[in-house]
Amino acid sequence: MGVGAILEPLIVIVLLFGGTWINRSPISWNQRRWVRRRSGDYSRGASPDRVEPGLSSATNPASGGGLLSSRSSSRSSSPATLRLHEGRWHKRRIGAFGLSYVVTSPNTSIFRDRFLSRLLQKFPFLVECWYWVLIYWTYQLGRAFTAVTLQEGTVNVARKHALQLIRVEEKLGIFWEVDIQKLFLRHGKLMTVINWLYSFIHIPGSIAFLVWLYYYTTTRRRFNEWQSGKIGDFSSWPSAGPSLYQARRRTMAVCNLLAFVVFTMWPCMPPRLLSDENVEGPEGDLGRSYGFIDTVHGTNGAKSVWTQNRFCNQYAAMPSLHFGYSLMIGLTIMTIPLSSETRRPVVRPRWARAAGLHLCSWSRLACFVVGFTYPFLISIAIITTANHFILDAVAGALVCALGWQFNGVLLNLLPLEDYFLWVVRIHKPDPMDGDSMDGIDDMANGDVLRSASACR
Repeated sequence: MGVGAILEPLIVIVLLFGGTWINRSPISWNQRRWVRRRSGDYSRGASPDRVEPGLSSATNPASGGGLLSSRSSSRSSSPATLRLHEGRWHKRRIGAFGLSYVVTSPNTSIFRDRFLSRLLQKFPFLVECWYWVLIYWTYQLGRAFTAVTLQEGTVNVARKHALQLIRVEEKLGIFWEVDIQKLFLRHGKLMTVINWLYSFIHIPGSIAFLVWLYYYTTTRRRFNEWQSGKIGDFSSWPSAGPSLYQARRRTMAVCNLLAFVVFTMWPCMPPRLLSDENVEGPEGDLGRSYGFIDTVHGTNGAKSVWTQNRFCNQYAAMPSLHFGYSLMIGLTIMTIPLSSETRRPVVRPRWARAAGLHLCSWSRLACFVVGFTYPFLISIAIITTANHFILDAVAGALVCALGWQFNGVLLNLLPLEDYFLWVVRIHKPDPMDGDSMDGIDDMANGDVLRSASACR
């Protein structure tokens, strides 16, 4: 692992700090205070008991369907009533599945003039770095606890579950893993590339996606506002606003939570470990008979600090978050709302014009290509390297769908975050203030087919 043990974490650090710099606020603290005075950013007459939204509804897809509306009042209220206000307490509305409650939590806006609060306003992506670290390490610590407390009986159960998956795939006629791996093993250089793709792309690729999506949905819009002098005018924002980014970030968190529950309750051995020579008995002989090869962790494999350490749970193959994350990223890119400047249509040939066919713009076509290619390559990598079964990828897709649809349940944690920020005396900037929610319904509800058919 050698150089990789240093290089891989370094790449993650560079991405996080690079994203923080790229997504810095376009205006300084003094300019921000001037804008607030001119625009009445803090409403002195606002009631400290005003209810703050805390959860989204089925009509507000940015936070997942089937839940309580978080911004229904924002559509009918003026922007001034939705901005920060003085007062020690405020109320948030939380709930799920038709039930709602109003809870009181601290209003941290009184700490907005403190140094750390001003630092976060200048570099708002630091908040996203904190969220990523919290989500990632909570998930990894859970896996580490499972790994260090692993018992021999759990290993045997994980092997039985893997053999059960093979029997199910054989009945369904989709047990193709061995043939796919043999096909790629004939091409040594290509296999090396796939090993590196599996080992090194998952985490850096996910972080790079978050950096780009935050820039596209939040930073670039605010910079354009500042350039045009229309600070606080959110009415012209396209549907790809901060709400879209936050929904995708929460989707990742829900995916981690669901995956942790599944592999804790139903451990499953990856195909590569079925070939263990030290396992005796009929199950060991059956597992070795399939001929899976561990291409990543073998002699010439692409060993990674993320996939090979004593705290890594080797029996968490079901579901595949490699594929679940990549599918979420791919669908987001494929259906991302485009600005009018990027909707230049492809030149239609004469036969297409005669048939009345409307072709995609070049930008939309590029989104489709990138959005399809990334999860496709990841799916090839996880199967070819014998790290996952096909049904693991199917489970990863299901986890992605559930996280996409119901990520808004995490908004119930906002009151707890208010109390935490109150204790550390920090005010977190909210990029959602004044964000236009109109037009985002198709995207965040996961209506991919309808968005794709628009083809613009």
